[in-house]
Amino acid sequence: MASEISPRAEIDSRAKIGNNCKIFPFVYIEGDVVIGDGCLIFPFVRILNGTRMGERNKIHQGSVIGALPQDFNFRGEKSELIIGNNNIIRENVVINRATHAGGQTVLGNDNVLMEGAHISHDTKVGDNCVFGYGTKIAGDCEIDKGAIFSSSVIANAGVRVGRGSMLQAGSTFSKDVPPYVIAGGSPVTYNGINSTILTMYGVDEKTQKHLANAYRLVYLGQSSIIDVINQIKEQVPDSPEVQTVLHFLADTKGLVGKL
Repeated sequence: MASEISPRAEIDSRAKIGNNCKIFPFVYIEGDVVIGDGCLIFPFVRILNGTRMGERNKIHQGSVIGALPQDFNFRGEKSELIIGNNNIIRENVVINRATHAGGQTVLGNDNVLMEGAHISHDTKVGDNCVFGYGTKIAGDCEIDKGAIFSSSVIANAGVRVGRGSMLQAGSTFSKDVPPYVIAGGSPVTYNGINSTILTMYGVDEKTQKHLANAYRLVYLGQSSIIDVINQIKEQVPDSPEVQTVLHFLADTKGLVGKL
């Protein structure tokens, strides 16, 4: 089915628009843009050069997609913003493309970005994440699938957020958030495992208890991360979820709530 494009939208003739899209009045789309099938673009959206968007995304009023990176190292290089499928991007969201030539900011599939959220340059977001009102993710962050950010969360540059974790409202953090946990407060601390998400993932109660025991070793002891990894391997029964935690810990340069 052909796309329905308002004559009052300003779209560069070089932009590639898929089938069955609906583009409302006063949308602005630059030339180096690809939009997949079935996307819904509401009024006053700006989609800028370097954006590569998949299918069935909904972009609400006032959002700026593929904005120039807010990075003093940016010199006008050609870079990209890659967006997957089935994302809901609400009002006044900003997503920056990458800083350097050939770089990519990435937003996966089935994510929800609520009003006023901002994803900065070179950040990589997995699938099924939620970004609450006014949440700001700085550059070069890595957000694994299923992460949940409550309202007004600030992630500083270069942090990693593990799979299925949740940041409570108003949190500001500069260290990594490990998988499957709830974290929040000021300063941000570990507040237990995210049982709700783990249950949604089909993780049984016994495995959840094993994960809680693993995080007791991380947060209640005085051991280094290397020693904690060995303790978990020795004391906690193995599972795919425990392996996810171990791989995350092996790559971290520092965890929230741990000196």
